[in-house]
Amino acid sequence: MVVAPTQDALYDEIDLELSWSERELPERERTKHVHRLHPYLGKFIPQLVEALLARHLPAGGRVLDPFAGSGTTLVQALESGLDATGADVAAFNCLLMRVKTRSYNLFVLEREVRDALARLEAGEGDLGEAPYYAAEWFAPRAVEELLRFRSLVDCYEHADVLQVVLARAARSARLTPHFDLDFPRAPQRDEYWCHKHRRVCRPVDRAGHFIRRYGLDTVGRIKEFARVRTRDRRADVLHGDSRELAFGGAFDGVVTSPPYPGLIDYHGQHRYAYELLGLDELCELELGSAARGTSAGALAAYTEGIAATFANAAESLRPGAPVVIVINDRRDLYPTILERAGLRLEGRYRRHVNRRTGRRAGEFFEDVLIARAG
Repeated sequence: MVVAPTQDALYDEIDLELSWSERELPERERTKHVHRLHPYLGKFIPQLVEALLARHLPAGGRVLDPFAGSGTTLVQALESGLDATGADVAAFNCLLMRVKTRSYNLFVLEREVRDALARLEAGEGDLGEAPYYAAEWFAPRAVEELLRFRSLVDCYEHADVLQVVLARAARSARLTPHFDLDFPRAPQRDEYWCHKHRRVCRPVDRAGHFIRRYGLDTVGRIKEFARVRTRDRRADVLHGDSRELAFGGAFDGVVTSPPYPGLIDYHGQHRYAYELLGLDELCELELGSAARGTSAGALAAYTEGIAATFANAAESLRPGAPVVIVINDRRDLYPTILERAGLRLEGRYRRHVNRRTGRRAGEFFEDVLIARAG
């Protein structure tokens, strides 16, 4: 007879220093300063990265994240006094990382953002041609406000910041239920019962108020991060396929959370941004894309691609430098991945993940794998 483990036995296997409850680590702390410049599916929390950097990287060292996503490792490295390099195949991810980690003249930044907002509210800006996504997923007034703001962006030194503001506003202004911003399936044009607000709601029909709210919020968050980041440290962002990129070197370690197979479409979740900003797409190079599913062939391609990335990253590491990987390996792919990458598993610890985000719930655990070359 198989007996389920007791709670004590279960938690004996968990690293409690890396596991937080909602009460201990509320959402406002998990999205502090620039971590909330734009929502991003699949990111790991900054407090976990902060703890891993403290455990495994030397003071004043240099860390690499070959699956950098929205830049959590880079931001926390700057806050922890380290240099960092992050790479990602998604152009929008790289835009987010650059905006989050750039050093600003805060006076000029705020002046430009406020000027752009004032010009939009005064009716300035050209409509230009609306991309298909905009015409399909936004109400007419919202399309007009988004396109007029888009036409103003390039007038400013901090155009990249204004692009992120535009993308964040576009995400919120879509014709989608308020409770389904992460995974909208079709435009919502009629009234609906809202699970988030517990009442009947109507789809959003404008975008200007979001642009203003997020513009001012972005300035505030960048100012907040400027107060805690280490002044003489830098972060470099590389756009491309991490299987082939030249990362440079030498790094004192890797801290990363690779994509999960068949779970998220990392380009598709920001479709509005790619359309409005005209960003380059490299969807065909995306590892673990939900579009490829989890067939045997898809998992084999995922295993090969992740292994090739770690093998490439290992060439830029100092001798003996750790490769720290945060993953839920329920398909047991990582023994093969590490072997093919020329890495040996040195340690593993498990953490409990608080999944109280959106409408998801339930127990979830991650492993933190510590590997080294050789």
